[in-house]
Amino acid sequence: MKSPGNYFPSQAVSDIEKVSYDYGLEVAKAIEREWFSGSNDGYNYYSRRFTSNGDTFRSLRLYARGEQPIQKYKDELSVNGDLSYLNLDWKPVPIIPKFVDIVVNGMSDKDYSVKAYSQDPYGASKRTKYMESIIEDMELKELKDFSLKQLGVNMYENDPETLPDSVEELGLHMQLSYKQEAELAQEQALNVLLNGNKFDLTKKRFFYDLAVIGIGAVKTNFNTSEGLVVDYVDPANLVYSHTDSPFFEDIYYVGELKEIPINELAKQFPFLSPEDLKDIADKNSKRRPNNRYERVDQDRNIIQVLYFNYKTYMNNVYKVKETSSGLEKAIEKDDSFNPPESENFQRISKQVEVLYEGAYVLGANKLLKWELCKNMIRPKSDYTKVKMNYSIVAPRMYEGRIESIVSRITGFADMIQLTHLKIQQVMSKIIPDGIYLDADGLAEIDLGNGTNYNPQEALNMFFQTGSVIGRSMTQDGDMNPGKVPIQEIRNSNGGNKMQALIGNYNYYLQMIRDTTGLNEARDGAMPDKNALVGLQKLAAQNSNTATRHILQAGMFLVADVLESMSLRISDILEFSPTKDAFVQAIGSHSIASLEELSQMHLYDFGIFLELAPDEDQKQLLENNIQMSLQQQSIDLEDAIDIRQIKNIKLANQVLKLRRKKKMQAAAAAQKANMQQQAQTNAQQQQIAAQLEQQKHASKAQADIQVEQAKAEFKQKSMQQEVELKKQLMALEFQYNQQIQSMQSNNLKGREKEKEDRKDERTKIQASQQSELIDQRKTGGSPKKFESAGNDILGSGFGMEAFGPK
Repeated sequence: MKSPGNYFPSQAVSDIEKVSYDYGLEVAKAIEREWFSGSNDGYNYYSRRFTSNGDTFRSLRLYARGEQPIQKYKDELSVNGDLSYLNLDWKPVPIIPKFVDIVVNGMSDKDYSVKAYSQDPYGASKRTKYMESIIEDMELKELKDFSLKQLGVNMYENDPETLPDSVEELGLHMQLSYKQEAELAQEQALNVLLNGNKFDLTKKRFFYDLAVIGIGAVKTNFNTSEGLVVDYVDPANLVYSHTDSPFFEDIYYVGELKEIPINELAKQFPFLSPEDLKDIADKNSKRRPNNRYERVDQDRNIIQVLYFNYKTYMNNVYKVKETSSGLEKAIEKDDSFNPPESENFQRISKQVEVLYEGAYVLGANKLLKWELCKNMIRPKSDYTKVKMNYSIVAPRMYEGRIESIVSRITGFADMIQLTHLKIQQVMSKIIPDGIYLDADGLAEIDLGNGTNYNPQEALNMFFQTGSVIGRSMTQDGDMNPGKVPIQEIRNSNGGNKMQALIGNYNYYLQMIRDTTGLNEARDGAMPDKNALVGLQKLAAQNSNTATRHILQAGMFLVADVLESMSLRISDILEFSPTKDAFVQAIGSHSIASLEELSQMHLYDFGIFLELAPDEDQKQLLENNIQMSLQQQSIDLEDAIDIRQIKNIKLANQVLKLRRKKKMQAAAAAQKANMQQQAQTNAQQQQIAAQLEQQKHASKAQADIQVEQAKAEFKQKSMQQEVELKKQLMALEFQYNQQIQSMQSNNLKGREKEKEDRKDERTKIQASQQSELIDQRKTGGSPKKFESAGNDILGSGFGMEAFGPK
């Protein structure tokens, strides 16, 4: 057997030959042979590959809609093709659509954020310079704080309030907060393009394809009238070269079959004459019965056109000539240039990948378009590579065979449908329970009241009361075989069959769950009341894991489309007439981004998707946040900031960092409190000592004042005493003077009287002696007027000195 790959023209030919119409026609015919040729062309494995894929995809899509053909079920239940005895509802049980909707709806609504990362040298240098400025501010923080406070000079290059405290915090700051204006402009531009192309609808369609048929495809294209366009591609219309990669990165051709009206064909290719259009319509209609689009009422004005891309390489050849001044001059040449051997000429060549676009009418042997792509998608990191306009992914592909969730369970869905039909069949044959009435047994009964116990009366009594009257003996005294004249007839065979069929139905339904991994916890259909909430969540998480490859494949398509759009934005800004509207759409979000748009072609962006966490991840993060809040490890403001981070890994890192900073702050606060407490205690002790000293000083001063008061009081007392004693001494001295004077006068008088009255001397002396004798008898003594010790001022000081001389 000859492989169709041998019909492709050789790529080891000149560039001029590759550009030719004949080369493109050979490529188109080779694709037609590989995908659309019938069995009469001698191909077995490769024959009608397009039709085979289309039929397979169509069958899977019908199963996913619950609209699969019912003929197989009729053939299973018919007897020699006869269905006249079956009156069944042949409508398929829509059991698969439920599982498809669970998968698709849960993934197509997955929230994500577009992140652009500038990875070119210019953007990397700006990022490095920014990091170096922050590190400098961090390392010289004390010096710059001193300069700001003491000198009033701000030496900071960044806001000191938002400076990271550690290298770890700096890394998180660069991932979460730092964004160059060009990166913001790129993200806004991508969002504007996605919204303009209604990408959310396209995303839902290829997620549905990934779940149902196992392959999804999107096409990005650029034209000067519409700008950048993102279109959904039906995988059933795709053609592509053989590949074993689920991401189709090694294919060298890819195409899409479209049915377009002939008037639209005339608009796209205005060079076609009416005769050409008529010839194309005639040949295409003859070709149509050999492909999967065979229909009796096919419109002849609908033309099948294959649009395809073909990847090959081109030689960039330059003639290098040495000028008379010694310089070298490069002149571009075609790859057929072969300069003669000379010292002044040199040939330099480089091979780069290129992409050709073609349009071919099936069956008409007519190539409508073959040209080098004008806007090829080239990664700026490697201009020798080129990207296809199509983004394709089939996560479960092996040796060209594609598997999907629906393809795994179609057999079980057929068994469920057959079981459903069998249940209908058994239900139609189930006989209701009946009543057996023994007429002879009723004839032997005599009620004894003159009334007749006929069958109708017996049935009324049985149905109304549940009782029945019977006789165990006949009127002749024999045993009565009909002693129970009414008996219920139970037909229970159908019930056992129904239970078996229902068990069979549940078995195949569980097989679908086991095969796909979509358990009851995923959709909440039959939650076990005895199962713990944690077990239910674990089961749902396991179900999400079973279908994660579909989510990853869909996100790959989104990321690949975004990367292609990012590379084409520079084309929009340079060539598209919609440039002004595009710039204004972005500028409506950020005026500062307008300046960066003019330099967008200088950047090379890496495009990443930041997926929003699912409910389980959110719950785990929320549990950590709540535990940290309860332990007072973070503040409420920290919890709000952490919840806004979509990346769970970064959110947990921020949580750990905030907890660490809060613990450090708490330790520092505790240390400061201890120091403050120690300082307060020292101050209190110092104050207490000062108070004690002041107390002692006050006491001493009070004592001194008391002593001074005592001394003053004593001095005053002494002064008063001296004054009093002076007065007393003066008075005493006066009294003594008076006494002395009186004594002197007395003596003088006595002498005078002695002389004058010598006669009375004896009488007076006797009288005095008599008084003295009387005083002595009474114990008395002569009265003295001198002070007894009161006139003494101190030691050795008396009044003797003041006595009369």
